Amino acid sequence: MTTTPFRIGFVLFDHITQLDFTGPLQVLSRLPGAEIHLVAKSMEPVRTDGVLTVPPTTRFDDCPPLELICVPGGFGVNAAMGDAALIDFVARQGREARYVTSVCTGTFILGAAGLLKGRRATTHWAYHEALALTGAIPVKARVVRDGNLFTGGGVTAGIDFALTVLAELAGEDAAKSVQLLIEYNPAPPFTAGSPDTAPADILARTKARYGERLPAFNAALQAAMDARS
Repeated sequence: MTTTPFRIGFVLFDHITQLDFTGPLQVLSRLPGAEIHLVAKSMEPVRTDGVLTVPPTTRFDDCPPLELICVPGGFGVNAAMGDAALIDFVARQGREARYVTSVCTGTFILGAAGLLKGRRATTHWAYHEALALTGAIPVKARVVRDGNLFTGGGVTAGIDFALTVLAELAGEDAAKSVQLLIEYNPAPPFTAGSPDTAPADILARTKARYGERLPAFNAALQAAMDARS
């Protein structure tokens, strides 16, 4: 008897935040029958926002139909939203996939592909207000589900997101087992991981850092949405 693989594809592009996809990759690769694809425009190594580079396993043109598509975020999202080949791939696969997912600002690539209209979604806190431009219904949470759409908040929320998806695919016991296997039992040394709990001075400095990037991001997002209209 043959078993059909459950094809999971992570969409890669230059200057992704590596933890946006390596966290979910670590979790979802434990799904029995999972067939993982790291998908990019070419087979050239993809640069992350750190030292790490990632070799794709397949190109957009060669990728088989996916049961689950996952789009990570990162500062490379601005350029990715304007990449017609990438957006067309996400739109095409997203229309047919059983599950459409993203982490952090990868949500905006789903939006640029026309996959968020009227759907509840989340993203990194610093970009949350921009979700409305995609036609999504913004929800402030680490993980948001709307039907077959699963979106995760910023960076580390990708692990929560992936465990939530794994529970959907294989049951809570399987997800709890993987949580234990990877010893995911966060106990951060500080309470600065959310705008709601961060000290005021830390929040102000961090907002200023992102504030410098938001005009270019908003312009790229608006251009991407205009291209789909």
